[in-house]
Amino acid sequence: MIQRNIIAIDLKSFFASCECVERGYDPFKVNLVVANPFQGNGAITLAVTPALKKLGVKGRSRLYEIPKNIRYEIVPPRMKLYLEKSKAVVNILLDYVDEKDIHVYSIDESFLDVTSYLKMYKMSDYELAEKIMQDIYNKLKLTTTCGIGPNILLAKVAMDIEAKHTLNNIAKWTYDDVKTKLWSISPLSKMWGIGPRMEKNLNKLGIYSIRDLANYDVYKLKDKYGIIGEELYYHANGIDESIISDYKVPAKSESYSNSQVLFKDYDRSNINLIIEETIEVVCRRLRKAKKKAKLIGLGISYSKTVGGGFYHNIKVHPTDLESDFLKYSLNMLDTYYKDEPIRKVSICAGNLTNNDSIQLNMFESIENIEQEEKLHSAVDEIKERFGKNAIYKASALLDDSTIIERNKKIGGHHE
Repeated sequence: MIQRNIIAIDLKSFFASCECVERGYDPFKVNLVVANPFQGNGAITLAVTPALKKLGVKGRSRLYEIPKNIRYEIVPPRMKLYLEKSKAVVNILLDYVDEKDIHVYSIDESFLDVTSYLKMYKMSDYELAEKIMQDIYNKLKLTTTCGIGPNILLAKVAMDIEAKHTLNNIAKWTYDDVKTKLWSISPLSKMWGIGPRMEKNLNKLGIYSIRDLANYDVYKLKDKYGIIGEELYYHANGIDESIISDYKVPAKSESYSNSQVLFKDYDRSNINLIIEETIEVVCRRLRKAKKKAKLIGLGISYSKTVGGGFYHNIKVHPTDLESDFLKYSLNMLDTYYKDEPIRKVSICAGNLTNNDSIQLNMFESIENIEQEEKLHSAVDEIKERFGKNAIYKASALLDDSTIIERNKKIGGHHE
């Protein structure tokens, strides 16, 4: 198994802490809520201070859900300020490790691979984490939590599950902690990489804890969920072979990508259609270039009122099939989506290879693949000759679809 020294760092109650720092408040003593005050009592709290959390107030709730006996100050969100603070934190991290050894996971979380730096600093990973956390506080007055592990997964889960309950906000997990700490996680959605929708799907299989998942038949999980099912099984056993570079967005010269900025809020009930239409564009480009992708990436950006989002990719057998892209993209969506309003979708096809062979896995049928390829080839030919709107799926007529209008704006017969 991979054995590295990974540090995961999270900025504690980030938005609310930034507002407190700007006002000279102590976020551990002041009751402050970041929310739009003009939306009334139904406004969503984007963040609350640790002082409010200690009183039982959740970070994402409605203002009317805060007990009436608790007094607090409401401040409007300032995304520009939070982005500036986030960049300042990353600059501090770059004082300790090279850019290639940092993955900025979100506006308030980052991963560092410090394996090759410990001898130089003459420190343990724990001591280095303490120094970095203290440096961030000294320079920016922002408090952090930290997880340390032999791989990215265990560092992240140690941070999420245990670090916030320790005196110094640090938790270190090793492979010896898998059965005693990782397996005890329940419900499943408390585990990084398992969203509420995936939790419900796994519950239907009789899987209610990480221990259940770790001891389930991996072949059944792969048969049902593909590569993500296999990944869930290995993660439940503390195994994560990914490295920091796997989380980097592929260079444009080695990938095809397409994005849609949306003009209204989408959610889990209607975003599938947008993802499918974005995939259609990417896969058409792949087929035209006679390429296949060995990496599929999904990016989701939330509304400005919420901020953030995610980008994840997954290694796959070489493919240019829309059905493959959709299956893996929706699995990633189920895994990482946090039920926030969506305003941008990105699909990336990376690690390209020439389309000169069909590579099967044990769950695929060559007949099905050939049938889908013939269908796409026919559709591509019609669009090439008569324009992109010459033929489209019935779903393009739905209110939430954007494909017809986008094709009109792009114009022309060719990509």
